[in-house]
Amino acid sequence: MGLLLPAPCRTNSERLTTPGNVECSSCSSAEKIAFRYSRQILVLTNRQAAAAMAQSVPPGDINTQPGSKIVFNAPYDDKHTYHIKITNAGGRRIGWAIKTTNMKRLGVDPPCGVLDPKENVLMAVSCDSFAYGQEDTNNDRITIEWTNTPDGAAKQFRREWFQGDGMVRRKNLPIEYNP
Repeated sequence: MGLLLPAPCRTNSERLTTPGNVECSSCSSAEKIAFRYSRQILVLTNRQAAAAMAQSVPPGDINTQPGSKIVFNAPYDDKHTYHIKITNAGGRRIGWAIKTTNMKRLGVDPPCGVLDPKENVLMAVSCDSFAYGQEDTNNDRITIEWTNTPDGAAKQFRREWFQGDGMVRRKNLPIEYNP
């Protein structure tokens, strides 16, 4: 179903002043305002449709190096840092964010960002010192979440991209502690 817009008159007295504005000596002020208003609604509707379209297309894949797990080696009395490369393998710009199951022990930098298609980022995962064997490490992992950004959005991360109806994908990277 199409959107019906009031059309301005098409008399010889009409002239286009700026995009979307029509001056016509035979049109009433109300007709001119109605036409301008309908054009603004159409522009707003197109922006909303673009944002909805970005959210309705499933996000593409990401690649990580390492691909399946992160290994920290003993001793654990010093802080360790492991670097992970995240690559947007899809064809659309994505926003990504990192979650961890143990915020006391594990840190990430940067914790979120935006990647264009085929672009990558190097992220640091750090493990603070702890008493190995005295703390539960079985469920430690980081989770990378990503979603498409709305069309036309600035390349600045926005948390609300993850809070709407759009699809959010996840990749879990378990943490292995090597004694």
